[in-house]
Formats: sequence, structure tokens, C-alpha cells
Amino acid sequence: MPVNDHIHFAISLSGPGAGQVLTDEAAIADALHQPDLAWLHLQADDPATPEFISRHLGYLDQTILSALTALETRPRAFRHDDGLLVILRAANVSPDQAPEDMVSLRLWLDPARLISLSRRPLAVVDRMMRGYEGDTTQTRSGALLCTLITRIVEPIEQQLLSLEERTDSHELSLSDPPDPALRADIGDLRYQLTLLRRHIAPQRDVLGELSRSDVAWLTRKDRRNLHELHDRLIRVVEELDEFRDRMVLLRDELTGMQSERLNRNLYRLSIISVIFLPLGFLTGLLGVNLGGLPGANWPGAFWVFTGSLAGIGLCLLAILLWRRWL
Repeated sequence: MPVNDHIHFAISLSGPGAGQVLTDEAAIADALHQPDLAWLHLQADDPATPEFISRHLGYLDQTILSALTALETRPRAFRHDDGLLVILRAANVSPDQAPEDMVSLRLWLDPARLISLSRRPLAVVDRMMRGYEGDTTQTRSGALLCTLITRIVEPIEQQLLSLEERTDSHELSLSDPPDPALRADIGDLRYQLTLLRRHIAPQRDVLGELSRSDVAWLTRKDRRNLHELHDRLIRVVEELDEFRDRMVLLRDELTGMQSERLNRNLYRLSIISVIFLPLGFLTGLLGVNLGGLPGANWPGAFWVFTGSLAGIGLCLLAILLWRRWL
């Protein structure tokens, strides 16, 4: 339950009160000034949030304070003294939400506190907090950062598997004549791939920077874990590029099939025109309502003319077959 409009939750993660959820704003403010690790999650777009951050984290550079509450963000990492500003993107796994519509998660970490902010609810943050609730295990900032990033990367990898299945399904469903809905599905899938890559590619670079960070509270094990997470996101970006290339090839194949089908139909219409154009010319010429037409007063003229048209049509058909145009 949120403490108030701008504080979603606060929990102590080390010291005598490890696992204790803080519900009083005065207790939260006190925890932020203690040496024991505490985690506070704030509503980034609440009007009271900037004032709260300035009051309790006023020692931070103004650029960092602005980055934590900025309207638009991109994944990045920045060191300030013994702390880290980290901005990431997490998959939106909330019900009725698109996972590729990723939510910005802004973090400030130092040895004694984790301040996280988001403009929209994040299920991964809430589940992680509930996992720490009541747990008296002592937690470090470095381990907390690694766990949080792991929880962020896992849904991204699950979304990647879903996109791979859709890509394989589209390739298998390609047929002649092509399904009209397939082109729209391919466009939608390419849009999702573009959105994911837009956020995940810079996030990959952020994890690379974190794995090389020299802040004292990141242990060698933490850096190894961050390096492994960095490698996982490298694979995600590479596979996104592969899926995007496959979608381009699939779209080109679909366009080629549609063009070939159109050309085939136009060719058939052209053959029909070649046969019936001279026949239409003759019937139009002899069908004018003028005097002097040959055979106008002969009862058998119609059948002779009809037979002549049939003979001309068969001759044209034979020529087309001889030239292998049919």
C-alpha cells in the first residue's frame, strides 16, 4: 500500500530493522539518513516528489535531481561520488499493457540507500519488494542492484521468445495466395521489434558501464553478475536485429508473391485481350447500322460470320500456343 501519493513504499533491507516496511514518512526520512540500507520507491510525476528528493537528498548534484524526475529519459548510468545514477527501461507486464511499451525506472544508489522512481506502476518492483518484506537477511546495495536488473532482464527475454515464435509462425504461414492479414501482422511485429531495440540497445551499453564501474560497494561478484547480464542483453539485441532482418525478408517475399500473382493475372487478361480484341473489332465493324453491309440480305450470313470468328479465335489460340505464350 502506498504511504501517500508520492511514496509507493519504503523498506529497510539491512541492520536491526531488515525486512521492515516503513509506513511513516518521518521514519522513512530517518532511514534515508542512517548507514543501514533502505529502499524507497517514489512516484516520479507527483508534484511532491521533487521537493521530497531535494529535502532528503539535497547533497546530490542538481543534474542528478533533475534526471530522477525528468519527463523524458533514456537508459544511462552516471557516477557521483560513491553513488550511481542509473536509468533503465523495464517491460510493462501489467495486465492490458503492451510489454514493448517499456517503463522508465530511475535509480539512485549508494551504500546506504536505493531511491527508485517511475511514472507508471511496475510489477517487477512491487514483486521484488514483497519478496524482501519480512526477510531479515542483510542485503547490500550491489546485490540489490544486480537482483533488480535481473528481474528487469528476465521479462525482456520472455518477450524475445514470444517474438521469435511469432516470427517463425509468420514464416511458416507464408503461402500463395498470401493471407491479406499477414502483411498487417508483419508490420505490427516490426513495430514491436523497433520499439524494443530502441530501449534495449542503450540499456545494454548501461550494463556494460556498470560492470566496469569502480564504486567501492560493487564487489567482484557484483561486477561478474553485471557482466553476465550485459552479455544477456547483447544476445537480446543481436536476436532483435536478426528478427528485424527476417521480417524485412518476409515482407519482401510477401511483396514479391503479391506482385507475381498480380502479373500472372494481368498476363491472363492480356491473352484474353489478344484473342478477343480482333473479334470485337470485326463484330463492331459489321454491327454498324449502315446500308451496303455484305450479306445483310442473306439468311446464312450470320452463321458464316460466326464460324469465321471462331476460326480466327482458334488461329490466334494456335499462334499463342506455338509461341509458348500459354
